[in-house]
Amino acid sequence: MGQHGRMKALLMSGVSLGAICAHAQSSVTLYGAVDDAFVYANNQKGHANVYLRQGNLAASKWGLRGSEDIGGGSRVIFDLQNGFDPNTGALSASSQIFNRQAYMGLQNPAYGTFTMGRQYTPYYLFVGPLASSSWLTGATGAHPGDIDGLDTTIRINNALVYTSPDWHGLQASGMYALGGIAGAMGKGQTLSAGVRYATGPLNLAMGYLRMDNAQKTTGFDPTSTGSFGTSSLNAGYVSAKTLQHIAAAADYTIGNLMMGLTYSNVQYVAGGRSIFRDTAIFNTVAALMTYRFTPDFDIGAAFADTMASKANGINSAARYQQYSLKEAYHLSKRTTLYALQAYQHANGQTLNSTGTDIVAATPAVGDSQNSTPSSTHGQFVGMLGIAILF
Repeated sequence: MGQHGRMKALLMSGVSLGAICAHAQSSVTLYGAVDDAFVYANNQKGHANVYLRQGNLAASKWGLRGSEDIGGGSRVIFDLQNGFDPNTGALSASSQIFNRQAYMGLQNPAYGTFTMGRQYTPYYLFVGPLASSSWLTGATGAHPGDIDGLDTTIRINNALVYTSPDWHGLQASGMYALGGIAGAMGKGQTLSAGVRYATGPLNLAMGYLRMDNAQKTTGFDPTSTGSFGTSSLNAGYVSAKTLQHIAAAADYTIGNLMMGLTYSNVQYVAGGRSIFRDTAIFNTVAALMTYRFTPDFDIGAAFADTMASKANGINSAARYQQYSLKEAYHLSKRTTLYALQAYQHANGQTLNSTGTDIVAATPAVGDSQNSTPSSTHGQFVGMLGIAILF
C-alpha cells in the first residue's frame, strides 16, 4: 500500500472510531482536589506543634470517572480515585493506588444503580452529607475521633451495592461485601443500608453499618472487607468481633441559614479473639449550623457530645465534648480560602491500646488528630488553608 493508500486508511479508521465513540456516547473525566493548610495543635502527645496538613476542607485526590451509554437508558459506569499528600507526593496508602474508591457498575434511571468494587457505604453516603463532617470538614468537624465513621475513613472492599432511583425525594441503598474466606463466608463480611428523604428545605437520612472481623489475629484483621479509623477513643476495642453503626440525621434550610441534628450509636462487640470482654458503646448527639453571608463568604459552627458506656471494669465512663468553627471565603467556584478551629474536652476512663489497662480518656479533635491525641483533658486545633478543585 502506497503513502496515499495508507493516509486514506488512517482517515477512514479515524472517521469510523469517531462514529463509534459518538454512537456509544462515552466519556471519561479527570477530577480531583488539592488542599493544604498551616496547622497549630496545642497538644499532640504532650507537645504543641505547627505543621502542614493536607486534606482538611477537601481530601487531596485525583480520579477518573467514566460512563458509556449502552442503550435503553442504561450506562456502564466506573470511578477510580486516588488519595495523595501534596506535601510529600506520597500516596495516602502506600499499597493501594486507588485507595479511596475503585468500582464499576450499571446505571439506569428507571431501575437504579448497581456497583461492585471498593466503595463507601450507604451508611456514610446517605447520613454523612447531613453531618458536621460534611458541612464543617472532617478534619475538625467530624465527631470526636470520627468515632461514628461519618467522615471518609470507612471504605469497603469486595462490595456489591444497589441504590434505588429517586422516588419523589425518597431513595434507598444496600451493600453486601463478600469476606471471601473459604469455608467461612460470613467472616470479614460487611453489611450496610441507608434511606434518605430530600424535599425542599428538609433533608432526612438514616443508616446502618455492620463490619465483621475476619479474626485471624487479635486486632481487626486486614483481610476483613471493612476498615475504620483508630483514635484514643476506640484504641482499646479494635479487636472487636463485630463493629456496628446506626445513625440518623436531619438538616433544615431557611434562606441562607442551615441547621442540623445528628445522632449515632456505635457498638464494639467482643468475641473469642477480642482482648476486651464486654461490648463497648458510644452514643453521640450533635448539632450544627451554617450561614452564608454573601455568595463568597460563609461560616459554620458545630457541637458534638460523645458518651461511652461503663464496661470492661470502667466505673467512670468516658465523655468527649467538641466545639468546632469554620470560616470560608470562595475566591472562585473552585478555589476556597478557609480557617478552622476546634476544641475538645475529655473526661472519664477508657481502655488503652492493649485493651486491658484502664486509663484516663484523652481528646482527639475531629478526624485530624487520631494518631496524635492530647496528653491532657483538652485539645485545641486551628488551621488556615486553601483548597482547589479541578
